[in-house]
Amino acid sequence: MQHNLTIEVLQNEDRKTVINGINSYNLSKVTALADVWTPAEFVAKNEAGVVIGGILGGIGYWNGLEIQILWVADDYRSKDIGKQLLQHAEDFATAKGATISILDTFDFQAEGFYLKNGYTPFGELNNFPNGHRRIYLSKTLNP
Repeated sequence: MQHNLTIEVLQNEDRKTVINGINSYNLSKVTALADVWTPAEFVAKNEAGVVIGGILGGIGYWNGLEIQILWVADDYRSKDIGKQLLQHAEDFATAKGATISILDTFDFQAEGFYLKNGYTPFGELNNFPNGHRRIYLSKTLNP
């Protein structure tokens, strides 16, 4: 059965409706262990106060740290800044009750970095983008 509807670009005022809809459905199937979303977002600044790296993610209602972005400025790479940001986010999440961390990266980004920091691949998408791989990784967080 076809419905008479329109599909539009999402407006900010509609974002909450979509998020609340999926949260309501999910929580009707599996009980939440934590708040719906606790941001875990941090930046690293140099001595001049300039942002040189950051991590964006959060803890979902099933106590998983979901890392969406970890970035370090070119001049500061290979100086343990990414490792410190990652550890800070993991420690923060563990203190909030998180038991696992999940993320994805590309073969041209930070696959080796995450492997060195205890992450284990659990899946990958080949040839995305063309000629590359998208890798999905997780790590058990210990209290």
